[in-house]
Amino acid sequence: MKKHLCISASACIAIFIVSSLFIQSCKKPDIPTQVTVPEYSFSSLDSNGGNWKPLLLTSNSQIAVSAPDSINSTAYQQELASMKSMASSLSSYQSNSIQYWGTNPLIVWEEIAQNLTAKYNLPPQPDATPDANGNYYGVPSSATPTAYPPFPFAHPPYSVRMSAYWSAAEFDALIAAWHYKYLYNRPAPYKTDKTVPTALPQTNLPSYPSENAVIAAVAAVILDNMFPLDSVYIDSKATELENVSLWSGMNVQSDVSAGDALGRAVAAVYIARSKTDGMKNAQPARLNGPHVQDSINTVAQNSFGWQWKNLETPQRPIGIAPLYGSVKPWFIPSIAAIRPGPPPAVGSPAFNTAVAELQGYANSLTDGQRSIALEWNDGGGSYTPPEHWNRIAFTSIINNQLNPLRTARVFAYLNTGMMDAAISCWDTKYFYDYPRPSDAAGIKTDIGLPNFPSYSSGHASFSWAAATVLSALFPGDAATFSSDATDAANSRVYARIHYRFDCDAGTQTGQTCGNAAVAVMKADGAN
Repeated sequence: MKKHLCISASACIAIFIVSSLFIQSCKKPDIPTQVTVPEYSFSSLDSNGGNWKPLLLTSNSQIAVSAPDSINSTAYQQELASMKSMASSLSSYQSNSIQYWGTNPLIVWEEIAQNLTAKYNLPPQPDATPDANGNYYGVPSSATPTAYPPFPFAHPPYSVRMSAYWSAAEFDALIAAWHYKYLYNRPAPYKTDKTVPTALPQTNLPSYPSENAVIAAVAAVILDNMFPLDSVYIDSKATELENVSLWSGMNVQSDVSAGDALGRAVAAVYIARSKTDGMKNAQPARLNGPHVQDSINTVAQNSFGWQWKNLETPQRPIGIAPLYGSVKPWFIPSIAAIRPGPPPAVGSPAFNTAVAELQGYANSLTDGQRSIALEWNDGGGSYTPPEHWNRIAFTSIINNQLNPLRTARVFAYLNTGMMDAAISCWDTKYFYDYPRPSDAAGIKTDIGLPNFPSYSSGHASFSWAAATVLSALFPGDAATFSSDATDAANSRVYARIHYRFDCDAGTQTGQTCGNAAVAVMKADGAN
């Protein structure tokens, strides 16, 4: 039996929520976590981690961090006394916060990102009346995030991009932190004063700059940018994590201040990339939407003899992120070069074979197949397929007792690899503009239809990219990852949302993008 950390039922079942409930959900003051990360000692400190190759920074010392005061200095001794006083008289809130963040706060931040994704993964609902162009639907805008529909709509391409920027920035920032930790080699407070009370496991890791502060600062900058309506909540969690470093006896204030400054500087480099990666053009504005989709449909009809259409009433005039295929990838030099060949012509023998398979599932679906379809649905109101895979990674990270630097490496390559797969998949979707089985063959589905073309499968693309990367990182778990990816791809056939050939093409794309990420990973100096 597969063993993964618990995934809530709400994340497995697509839900439909009207706009009034969505607006109300944006007012929630807090977002609970669902996974308890056990306290553990790191299997390795990766003392050479400061020499690993970052993904976006040009070097591990691109961001300068000044040398700290000597542990014998008056300034340090004053910081030590202040921290020791705090750590000696913890309130219940402080103790609970230490337990909440634990030894690996990156897992907690990833879950926060998952919950934010689920909160905003709600398709805009139609207006009561259409605009002058007959369009009932608005498009979220970062320029006016509080206007309906609120920004963002955290659909799968948005979700994986968010996690790619967040996790890759954490990786680069922690490589830099490890570089300065071992350059300056300031011992942890409990090493300089044996009477310092500690509430987390002691290690031999140098304390300057604080890794918790680096992690908190990166998360605050990146997630504030991705989820601006929840910036107060995000910033409060970042402040809490930095305080935990003091309350738990792990760091003095100058450790925390240096880590915060380093994290914010690295995050700024990533924000700069995000502003020029093409995402702002991925979802055309409301007035331009029908023109863009009409153009895509016309080209597909003229080139292939088919076109995709939205089946909702009222009909949405444009699919999700039709120009996402032009977003800048991380590892793939040319997205067009890895585009799968065309799907079978509608009505061809290969098409009819695929339709017959779907009709068979419509007539008779086993309990096991239905369970897989629901487990991997990851539709509206869920944390999306990419975040599903981040959650799967939790188990291997914890079982292998990874430190924060090595944890960041897992999330970084996992999410950048999946983002490249998403870019390739969306390029393929809108290049071929292939109709869904419900449209082309009248196949009924028990799960709502995604608002984008059928070929190729996003689930298969995300999942095989993820399984490829995670298998390289945790070879002992490779069989489980492969089984999960197979289930994820099959789930869309069981649900009659995708043809078998959609999933085959997505598998090919996912493996190609996953292998590209693995090739870079194997050359980063960490193995």
